Amino acid sequence: MHVVIINGSPRVQKFSNTDKIIQSFVKGLQASGSSYDLYSLSNRKEWDAARASFITHDQIIFALPLFVECVPSIMLEFLETLPTERQLPAQMSFILHGGFDEGHQLRLCERFLQSLPAQLGCTYGGCLVQGGSFLIRMRDDEKMKKTMTKKLDAYTKMGQSFVSNGNFMTTEAGKFTGPEKNPWIVHLLFRLFIKRIVRKNFERFAQQWGCTRPLDDKPYL
Repeated sequence: MHVVIINGSPRVQKFSNTDKIIQSFVKGLQASGSSYDLYSLSNRKEWDAARASFITHDQIIFALPLFVECVPSIMLEFLETLPTERQLPAQMSFILHGGFDEGHQLRLCERFLQSLPAQLGCTYGGCLVQGGSFLIRMRDDEKMKKTMTKKLDAYTKMGQSFVSNGNFMTTEAGKFTGPEKNPWIVHLLFRLFIKRIVRKNFERFAQQWGCTRPLDDKPYL
């Protein structure tokens, strides 16, 4: 199997959580004997090659982050350049992730993605959905390394599963999402305790990224 993977994130590779997810996913593809081509829409110089690969290959995966409940505008712009009919049959699948850790937060975007393949002359190969990806870029942080490594390793296993099944229309892919909604006790604990911990972590990350002012600073008021 040869898979064309298109990174629909507007972030450059260095800062792209989507790219880190893809790199883990393709380890599973390669371990199962498959090959791939990867294109990043954040680099517009790759658009022509990505479009050509979309037209000439039969296994296509778009990987994207949830941006304000929908698809990033750069990916929508690219989709508008694609032909609506094709000579060779193809399957379009998706890897959808976001910062929200509850599955139901990503379902609206998933429903939109389900409608795309038919509009582009393709069949739908399913959507691999998982939230809680905001901190993936902090994988090298000692406090986050174990958790984020485990999360990315799960994508490697799903790469192997994709080769075995040919799509994401499996029970395994469905379970990959995790909880649709967290139980009420989790929401209560978040309001009472976890929110404070998260804020401290955000402040620590901001300092590592060069931020010198408080996160709630209001310099223009």
